[in-house]
Amino acid sequence: RLGSYSGTTIPPLLNSTSNNLYLNFQSDISVSAAGFHLEYTGLDSCPEPQTPSNGIKIGDRYMVGDVVSFQCDQGYSLQGHSHITCMPGPVRRWNYPIPICLAQCGGGMSDFSGVILSPGFPGNYPSSLDCTWTIKLPIGFGVHLQFLNFSTETIHDYLEVRSGSTETSTVIGRLSGPQLPASLFSTTHETSLYFHSDYSQNKQGFHIVYQAYQLQSCPDPRPFRNGFVIGNDFTVGQTISFECFAGYTLIGNSALTCLHGISRNWNHPLPRCEALCGGNITAMNGTIYSPGYPDEYPNFQDCFWLVRVPPGNGIYINFTVLQTEPIYDFITVWDGPDQTSPQIGQFSGNTALESVYSTSNQILIKFHSDFTTSGFFVLSYHGKDGDSSSSLGSLSQCLAALLVNTFLLISSLMWSNLRLFLLVQ
Repeated sequence: RLGSYSGTTIPPLLNSTSNNLYLNFQSDISVSAAGFHLEYTGLDSCPEPQTPSNGIKIGDRYMVGDVVSFQCDQGYSLQGHSHITCMPGPVRRWNYPIPICLAQCGGGMSDFSGVILSPGFPGNYPSSLDCTWTIKLPIGFGVHLQFLNFSTETIHDYLEVRSGSTETSTVIGRLSGPQLPASLFSTTHETSLYFHSDYSQNKQGFHIVYQAYQLQSCPDPRPFRNGFVIGNDFTVGQTISFECFAGYTLIGNSALTCLHGISRNWNHPLPRCEALCGGNITAMNGTIYSPGYPDEYPNFQDCFWLVRVPPGNGIYINFTVLQTEPIYDFITVWDGPDQTSPQIGQFSGNTALESVYSTSNQILIKFHSDFTTSGFFVLSYHGKDGDSSSSLGSLSQCLAALLVNTFLLISSLMWSNLRLFLLVQ
């Protein structure tokens, strides 16, 4: 509705924005007057605005007062006014020029998805550029970068991608040349892309689509049987390591890294710590477990452990657990590196000496199990300075000599008393 008029005042100039105009005159039963005289003239519409390259136009009416708006495709920025209005007057025109959509040199983004284009794309990028784009997402999200187009002057023009927003952040890709790069994954909530072009050859550049993804953690490897985990950050890109308790051997990779991707997994299977059947041991002290401990050992085992400590030391052995099938499953210890060395002892069942001592700096331990009942054992050892054994030996010799002398003295006294008794008789 353009207006409603009555009385003697002449209405203002009216412009219809439609190609149809409807007028309604109404009079009642009483006073009459001269009425009205109006003239109308058809008005031209504003020229149809062009749709900008790499953008869209919204609105299809171009009469006076009509508004047309514009939007750019992802990755492009609108230069000019996003809304224009058809103005009245003898010559129809829009109040602003048609805007354009351009790929900018750098910028900041916080959407969960978007597009990054080299300046001027799909045309060639200009020379002497230094552009930085920064993607900032909520903490707990990373960025997946997929390359749809890529072409730069090899070496001299390059794109550098960092998992972070500072110059010290980890570089996850430095890309140059005509080859389409593989996808990149940033493992922080901030990602930066830096593009440099020199003064010479210009290429089409790049078209990158990015998508946020949640930085879920890899499976917790704890509890880690017979060992422990070093590190408690199991998120993407983080590395943890594994160590075994004394007496166990690590089977597998000692360090694992949490991989990128939709499904979170470690880059290798989880390692395990096992008590093995035999081995060479050079530590000054340690523990030896039956194979598979704390589970029962398997049947048909013949395991050899060679324990070697620095020369000049002996080795103390102490059984902390011994539960084997009596007679048929047994542990033999030799005072030396092979089975021709003097045998220190053979142990079986559930009893053993509290400790055994070698005179050599090497001992050979053999465990044998037959085809029937299983069990387990644990023994600890530690090297001991040979001087201690010498002192112990000297002390033993002194005690033995003292006992002999005492015996001889007592015997002598008894003989003297006996002779005296005989003389008296």
